[in-house]
Amino acid sequence: MTPLLMALAGGLGAGSRWSLDAWLRPRVSPRLPWSTHVINISGSLLLGLIVGLGADDTWHTVLGTGFLGGYTTFSTASVESVHLAIEGRYRTATVNAVGMLVLSIAAAALGYAVGRTL
Repeated sequence: MTPLLMALAGGLGAGSRWSLDAWLRPRVSPRLPWSTHVINISGSLLLGLIVGLGADDTWHTVLGTGFLGGYTTFSTASVESVHLAIEGRYRTATVNAVGMLVLSIAAAALGYAVGRTL
């Protein structure tokens, strides 16, 4: 049953990512792919929270691997950085890639810390 729930949650996560991206992208500056930042940073925060709360294996698999695996998108972040570099925007590409990594790790740590205190 867990693999089925994980797959369903993954579909919901991917649909949530698409919906948030479609809503947010036209509302933010096109200089950086802000919607991808919001998605990956919020997903990292939530995964940190799930782990910090000590969720059992089933919840970790369904919510962490399933929903948040479908919701977050490392591959899109990577391709967006490559596109920025191809456009000759090397500094922006570097800020995008490094910023995404640093902020996502910080968000995961924050989520974990909050989860441990609850």
